[in-house]
Amino acid sequence: MTIDQLLERIGDARALALGGFMVGLAFGAFAQQSKFCLRAGVIEFAHRKLGPKVAVWVLAFSAAVAATQVAIALDLLNVSEARQIAAKGSLSGAAIGGLLFGGGMILARGCASRLLVLSATGNLRALVTGLILTIVAQASLRGALSPVREALSELWTVEGGAGRNVLASLGAGPVTGSFLGLLWLTIGLWIARRNALSPKPVMTAIGVGLMVAAGWVFTYAMSKVAFEASRVTSISFTGPSADTLMGLINARSIPLSFDIGLVPGVFLGSLAASLLTREFELQGFEGGPSMLRYIAGATLMGFGSMLAGGCAVGAGVTGCAIFAITGWIALPAMWLGAIATDRLIDSAGRPSTA
Repeated sequence: MTIDQLLERIGDARALALGGFMVGLAFGAFAQQSKFCLRAGVIEFAHRKLGPKVAVWVLAFSAAVAATQVAIALDLLNVSEARQIAAKGSLSGAAIGGLLFGGGMILARGCASRLLVLSATGNLRALVTGLILTIVAQASLRGALSPVREALSELWTVEGGAGRNVLASLGAGPVTGSFLGLLWLTIGLWIARRNALSPKPVMTAIGVGLMVAAGWVFTYAMSKVAFEASRVTSISFTGPSADTLMGLINARSIPLSFDIGLVPGVFLGSLAASLLTREFELQGFEGGPSMLRYIAGATLMGFGSMLAGGCAVGAGVTGCAIFAITGWIALPAMWLGAIATDRLIDSAGRPSTA
C-alpha cells in the first residue's frame, strides 16, 4: 500500500500516528534486545574500555547517521524544514542542557529512551523515574521552570537555516555525511568483533539506528502528500512523552501525530520483546537513598533535555543524524556531564552500575 492509498483510507492524522507507532514498535523491540543505552556506553568508556556497550551505542548511532545521509543523497529526504535545522537554535542551551542531562542519566541509571524501554520490561524504578522526568520536562517547556530555561537558551543562539547544518557550514553534503556514518559503522563493527559480540545485539543495535532514519523518511514523505501541514521529524522522547502524558491528563482525546504514536509503540515493542525472550521481571526501588538519586537524575534530565532541544536520542542521535549543530554540541556535552558525574559517584564510593 502506498502512502497516498493509506491517507485516502484512514486520513492524515491517523496515518502519521500509525507510522509513529510502527517505527516506535520496532525501535522498542530493537532497543530492548540490544540493550541500547548511552549511559552504559559512557560508563564503559569512562573506565577506559571499548566494550560491548560502547559497540552497541556506536553501531546504533552510526547506522542512524549513515542511513539518514544516504536517504538525503538519494532525494528521499529533505531536512531543511526540520525543527533542528529551520528553527532558531540555542548553542548555550545545547551545551548546558547536555551537561545536565548527562549527569542526570548517570544518577537515574538510564536516559529517557532507556527508561521507557525498561519500564515496559517490569522495571518500576524506570517507570516512576520516567514519569518524574516527563513532569519536569513539561514544567520546563511551559510551566514554572520555563523562564529559567528561556534565559539560559538566550545566552547564545543561532538563526535557523543552513547555518545550523554542520555539513553545509563546512561546504560538504550528504555524500560526506554518508561516508562518515559508514566509517563510524566500521569502527562499531570492529569494536563488536573485538568483544566477540554475537549477531543478535549487533543487528538489533543497527536496527535502532535504522528506525531513526525511517522516522525521518516517513515524516518527510507524509509532508509531501498530506492535505494538512505536517512536521518533518523523527524519534525523540522527552517532548513526545510530555505531550502524551499531559494529553491523557488534560483532554478526553489527544490530537494524533507521529509523536503520539511513537511513545506507546516503543513501550509495546519493548514489552513484546521482553515477554517473548522471558526477560520481563518486576523490579522496584532498593530504599530511600536510591529513590532520591533517581528523582534527582530525572529532574536534571527533564530540565536538561528541554534546554538542549532533546534527549540522548532526540538531540544526540536524531539531531546528529541530520548534522544539526545543536545536536553535535549537546551530544559531547552529555558525554562530558555523564563522565564527570560517574567519576564523582565513584570517588564518593557509590555504585555506578544498575
